[in-house]
Amino acid sequence: MAGARSKATGTSASKHKTGGKTQTRRAAASPAPVTPHFTHFDPAGQAHMVDIAAKGVTRRVARAGGRIVMLPATLALIRAGAASKGDVLGVARIAAIQAAKRTSELIPLCHTLSLTRVAVWFEPDVALSAIGIEVTAETLGQTGVEMEALTAASVGLLTIYDMCKSVDRGMRIEGVRVLEKAGGKSGHFKAE
Repeated sequence: MAGARSKATGTSASKHKTGGKTQTRRAAASPAPVTPHFTHFDPAGQAHMVDIAAKGVTRRVARAGGRIVMLPATLALIRAGAASKGDVLGVARIAAIQAAKRTSELIPLCHTLSLTRVAVWFEPDVALSAIGIEVTAETLGQTGVEMEALTAASVGLLTIYDMCKSVDRGMRIEGVRVLEKAGGKSGHFKAE
């Protein structure tokens, strides 16, 4: 059986004739598949902060986004700058940046990072009666900035809710997610 695969070992064997003799050669076993695990738990199942001391310092970038859906009249007030609490998107932008800077105070096992950049964009969508947010967070460090970008996007949208809830309590925050990340050993990720 040339090229047969062994069920027990996962190795393949092939038979070759050399000098009138048949020899069996076994290929090396495939590496065992890596079992996914949650890195914030130790082998005993206890929560712990991941040790990043051995990781190299690299440029880390993450983008996160989401949106808040509202009544068309609420969106019109925001776009016109006529909300009773003032410049909704200006305040939400500052709140998002502040949230990125304070992520480790909110998410218990996050490392404190020295952020090199946080940028926040809002995009009103009249067709959906929504405002989208996109946040880019960057650092030079040993761990990623996904949590900072996600926290900033969430708090930016929550701030819009807070500033507009007097006219629209039915607003809905949705789709908060990582859009892209780069840097570190896990490489590049881009949401579809």
